[in-house]
Amino acid sequence: MRTNLKYNLLLGLLLFVTSFQMMAQRQTEKWKGQISVGVNNPLENSQSAGYYSKYINFPSVNLGVQHMFSEQLGAKLDLGFNRSTSNSDSPEFKLNYTRVNVQAVYSLANLLRFMPERILVVAHAGPGFSFSKPLGNFSDNKYTYLNALGGLEFHYGMSENISLYTDVGYVLALSGKDKYNPIVDGFSFNGDLIYISFGISFSLSGCQYC
Repeated sequence: MRTNLKYNLLLGLLLFVTSFQMMAQRQTEKWKGQISVGVNNPLENSQSAGYYSKYINFPSVNLGVQHMFSEQLGAKLDLGFNRSTSNSDSPEFKLNYTRVNVQAVYSLANLLRFMPERILVVAHAGPGFSFSKPLGNFSDNKYTYLNALGGLEFHYGMSENISLYTDVGYVLALSGKDKYNPIVDGFSFNGDLIYISFGISFSLSGCQYC
């Protein structure tokens, strides 16, 4: 009888510890979605002589899914679409610029303890692909090339599950120097891009780190 009692107690304790560990693990596996809209500025290189975009172009649309491994460290997959147009001193053109990036995410809460509790600053960076496609007469002058993105997000927590945020990012082009001849072929783009967007971050699970 005593042996059976000890066995049952040990089994119950084991189940309790296992359940607690599984619950703790689920609490750290936090997911959230992000959507934001803003403006962008493509940075043409010297090979785009004569073709210049506006300094502020609309829209920039960013969509992302983020997973936090802990309170500080996470990763996200995000998609960005950007449209830009020529300025008044340039031949007319329009550009669609799309990127896909896999990024590391790091919360700066421990470094910025003086910030109010509702405000959170998050750094993000990672590699990706850029897809540049001019429209109209220059639609054949498209590029696909690697990029490296780095940026900062500034969140204001509305609740445990929802925050409003601003994202400022720089997308560095990792493309070769070869380029369409602007005199013969017209406009093309394989440069860098700066964007700023405003949006909402929302929990996809019971996220206490959102």
